[in-house]
Amino acid sequence: MPALQITTSLIGLGLAALILVLLRRDHLYIHHGLFWIVVAALGALLGLWPGLIDRVAQLVGISYAPSALLLGAVVVLFIKALYADMMQTRLERQLRRLNQRVAMLELGNVRPGPEAGASAVPGDDNNRPHQADPMR
Repeated sequence: MPALQITTSLIGLGLAALILVLLRRDHLYIHHGLFWIVVAALGALLGLWPGLIDRVAQLVGISYAPSALLLGAVVVLFIKALYADMMQTRLERQLRRLNQRVAMLELGNVRPGPEAGASAVPGDDNNRPHQADPMR
């Protein structure tokens, strides 16, 4: 086995081990970790079996195999970036709504709804946020 194959395989396996450690210590979200585990496994697979990319490129109709690998990497990273932007947008929208609810509660305009764990019965003053007593 050539040195390049051994090196590439070890890098893929090392990356997989690092990702598993990060997942175990809860430094990496499980869905993101699964993506990176697949990337590491593909790296190790291509390191162990370098003729695979040649066969895939030939099946797709690409004459220069490294360009197929580059094209695949660009497409996967583009999809990953798009997914990250979608999740960021969703989180920003949730944070904005949460900030609006907190502001409305602080102003006393709205009582906590059933989703907050409190009953929204009219006239029930037990649901109001408690104000600090200035006399204490």
